[in-house]
Amino acid sequence: NARDSSYYNDTKAQAFLALKTYPGGLQAGGGITDENAAEFLDAGASHVIVTSYVFRNGKIDYGNLRRLASETGKDHLVLDLSRKRDDDYYIVTDRWQKFTEEKVTPALLDELASYADEFLVHAVDVEGKADGIEEPLVEMLGSWGKIPLTYAGGVRDFSDIEKLKELGKNRLNVTIGSALDLFGGKLSYREVVDYMKADKGV
Repeated sequence: NARDSSYYNDTKAQAFLALKTYPGGLQAGGGITDENAAEFLDAGASHVIVTSYVFRNGKIDYGNLRRLASETGKDHLVLDLSRKRDDDYYIVTDRWQKFTEEKVTPALLDELASYADEFLVHAVDVEGKADGIEEPLVEMLGSWGKIPLTYAGGVRDFSDIEKLKELGKNRLNVTIGSALDLFGGKLSYREVVDYMKADKGV
């Protein structure tokens, strides 16, 4: 939740509890700015995740980006390039409601890689549907692959995980949500964990 949300303090307290429980093992996102990023890192986050603070008014706010990177250091910053497809892949902000003018391209990834340790890329059009991954996006990310990349969106079964491995050239991490049995889906969380441990990721 954004800092002006009535829920911000409650969700922040829950985040801090999780970070204290698993220090160094979690990333934190939501309402992160240069003014509060250090709080989350000091509380145990390995990284902070940021979208809307950096992508403002439809464009990259380089002032905010530089201030944030100066506060966190490159090694502790994840840029969330949540995007939708509108002929091209555009970054969206504010709970995926507002399109920016920024396209997710290899050139943009090159430009932003000097500020961040990792990119998190939500394929918003397929997010939460467990109906298949967005293959062209996966191919583009895998072909770039210069810093760690985590893909999120649409994974429904092990065939999608295999596609991520193949199309992503073994360069992508993946998040899986609604497809997991933990959240009412059909994909066994335990089997996924065992697969990832044996395969060392996708």
